[in-house]
Amino acid sequence: MSGRRFLSVSLAVLLITPLAGRAGSITTAEIVSNTTAAALTCMRWMPVGACFWLRCSWRGCRVRTSLKVGHYNPDLVISSYNELGANPWVEIRATLGLAQQTAANGLLGSLLPVPINSAGNRTEGSSRHRDHKNLVFRESDAIGHPLSSLSGIVAGAGMLCPSETTSLVPYFQSGLDALAWRQEVPEIFYPASFIPGLREIGAWPLQTWGGVHPRTGWTTQSEEPKAAAINAQRAGDIVTRTAQPHLYVPITPSSSGLRVWSPGPLRENDPRSGIWQMLIPRTETSCEAFGTNDLASLTGWGGGRVDEEGDYVWNLWRPYQCCQRRGQWFLFDINWISYPP
Repeated sequence: MSGRRFLSVSLAVLLITPLAGRAGSITTAEIVSNTTAAALTCMRWMPVGACFWLRCSWRGCRVRTSLKVGHYNPDLVISSYNELGANPWVEIRATLGLAQQTAANGLLGSLLPVPINSAGNRTEGSSRHRDHKNLVFRESDAIGHPLSSLSGIVAGAGMLCPSETTSLVPYFQSGLDALAWRQEVPEIFYPASFIPGLREIGAWPLQTWGGVHPRTGWTTQSEEPKAAAINAQRAGDIVTRTAQPHLYVPITPSSSGLRVWSPGPLRENDPRSGIWQMLIPRTETSCEAFGTNDLASLTGWGGGRVDEEGDYVWNLWRPYQCCQRRGQWFLFDINWISYPP
């Protein structure tokens, strides 16, 4: 059994035991329920084309076809929260919270100018962070969605595509990535970290939530929900790419009996690479890309989305295309509509 599968099975044992929650928390059962409620609007399933296969036997060879479908999968549950190890996902907090605290304290406990287990709004700290109003620090985790492994089981019918993620696997935990997530090393040296307009969430320069880089827990944003969304976007950006200067598990294509077209890396302002469904503090049954222009809104995008505990959780839905294998060799495919829409 692979390491990912073993970890997901071990964590799944907790699902049979109810755990006590708190304000601003969510359980695995609630995540599954809320995801199912949003499936009709976020999944966006549709037939998009056809695949052509060459099937050979002792009687000869012939070309066979299979339907090509496209839809979004709930790949990850991404959280943004205040206190190290206090992920609002109850079962993940119970199993992985202490490990995060121990690892972070071991790595940086003696180096940071503030207590390692504190977060939230910050104006103190190193000279680089002083005198910055609206400076916010958040932890962030990206965990395999509870339903992602199930998609691989039902994908055999050819009408659903398997997810590239494994349920309950921690692909990114900021506490384990303490050096890069807290100290901005080496992200601060990326051009997008200091050149305005590069990798902005929103329509820079008229309207922007903030930059994807540096991909750390620090954001300068007056609206707390937007600051949390920036952290979530950064965590998703990291795990959907390989060879990033962070401690994480990259999401990579998995083998299956189907021909699958990967969603590829998450990109800001692009719903064709991934869309977000808020789970807490407000449960939503629709999905969107971050970066909404809310300049004309009286309450702004963050209105009604502020959590008293500073806890925020989203589903990240990513688009897949696939077709069922109908022969030994894949020949080619055609799309009669562009997907994602």
